[in-house]
Amino acid sequence: MELNARPDEEGLGPKPAGKLRSGWTTGTCAAGAAKADLIRQLTGVAPKVVEVTLPSSTKVVFDVSQDELGRCYVVKDAGDDPDCTHGAHITACVEVLDYPGDITILGGPGVGLVTKPGLGLEVGSPAINPVPQKMIRQAIAEVTNQAVSVTITVPGGEEMAKKTTNARLGILGGISILGTTGVVKPFSTSSFRASVVQQIDVAAAQGSREIVFVTGSRSEEFALRNYPRLTETEVVEVGDFSGVAIKRANKNRLLTVHWIGMVGKVSKLAEGTTMTHFHRSNLDTSVLERAARETGADNRIIESAHQTTTARHFYEVCEAMDDMKPLGVLTLWAAQTLSAQLSCDSTIDVTLVDFDATKAISTSPTLAGQIEN
Repeated sequence: MELNARPDEEGLGPKPAGKLRSGWTTGTCAAGAAKADLIRQLTGVAPKVVEVTLPSSTKVVFDVSQDELGRCYVVKDAGDDPDCTHGAHITACVEVLDYPGDITILGGPGVGLVTKPGLGLEVGSPAINPVPQKMIRQAIAEVTNQAVSVTITVPGGEEMAKKTTNARLGILGGISILGTTGVVKPFSTSSFRASVVQQIDVAAAQGSREIVFVTGSRSEEFALRNYPRLTETEVVEVGDFSGVAIKRANKNRLLTVHWIGMVGKVSKLAEGTTMTHFHRSNLDTSVLERAARETGADNRIIESAHQTTTARHFYEVCEAMDDMKPLGVLTLWAAQTLSAQLSCDSTIDVTLVDFDATKAISTSPTLAGQIEN
C-alpha cells in the first residue's frame, strides 16, 4: 500500500472534510531524509521524492529538498497538531563506505544528547529513539547493504527544544527524534502521553521514590515552592493523563505520589474520571451539588453547581461565600479515585490550588498545615 505524505485521522490519505489532519513524526522524516541523501551519494543526484516504510509496513512518499550544503532534508509536517517541530528541516548527511557492514546513526546540531538514564537510550548517545533508528536502518537497507554512517541534524533544533520537556529529561542541545507509529495524531495526545511516561521513568531511574504530578504551569509553580526537597525531574506535568501517570508510578514502584491541580480536573477526578480533558469527558456537575449538600452548604452554593458547565464558577461562589468545605470534599473524592488505582504499597495526596496557585486545599496533613486555605 503506497500513499502520499498526507495522513488522515487514522494516519493515512488526505484530510477528510471537517476533521483534523494527522502529521508525521520526526523519526519518519529522518528516515526519509536518510534514504534520500543515500541515493544522492550513490547516484550524484538527489531524488525529488522518497518512499518510507512505516512500522505498520505501509509505504508513504515525501517531497525531498536540499540545503546549501547539498544535504537532503524532509520538512516536518505535524498536520493540525500544535507541535513545536512543525516545519523543521529534518536533515541527513550520509557517508557510504566501500564494504558491507553496519549502519551507524549519529546526531548532529539540533539533535539532543542524552545525559540521564531512564530513556531507553545510552547516556552520551543522540536522542534518536529506538523506532526511528529502526526506520532509518530499514530505509538505508532498501537501497544498499554497504556500511553507512548517517548523521541527523535539525537546524534550529536547540531553540525548538526550549518548548519541550527535553532539558528536564536530561536531553540537552536539541530536540528528540521520536515516533512509535510514524504518525502524529492531532493535539499530541500520543506524544504528550509518551512524554509523561518518559519523565516518570527518568525520575525513577535516578532513584526517586517520591514524585509530584502537576496539571499545568501554575500548579507546577506551587509544587516547586512547596516541595523544595524534590528536584525538577521529580515534578512531572501530567496534564489530563492522571490515570496513565498513576499506572507508570505503579510500574516504577514509586512510594509517595502528590497530585496538584485546579478545580476542573479535581472535579473530574472526584466523579471517578482519570482522563480529564474536556473533549474526552464532560463534567457531570451533579458531583459539585453532592459535595455541597454533603457539607450542608448554603443553597446559593448548591444552585451554583448547575448554573454553568464549569467547575470554576462553583469554586468562585464557594470562595465568595467563604465556605470552602465543598471543595475539600471534592479534593478528598479525587484522592480516593487516584488511590484506588495506586499500588497498595504507595500513598497519594491531592492538592487543589486556586487560579493564581497561591491558595490551596490538600488531603496531605503535612502540606495542609503549611498552605493558606
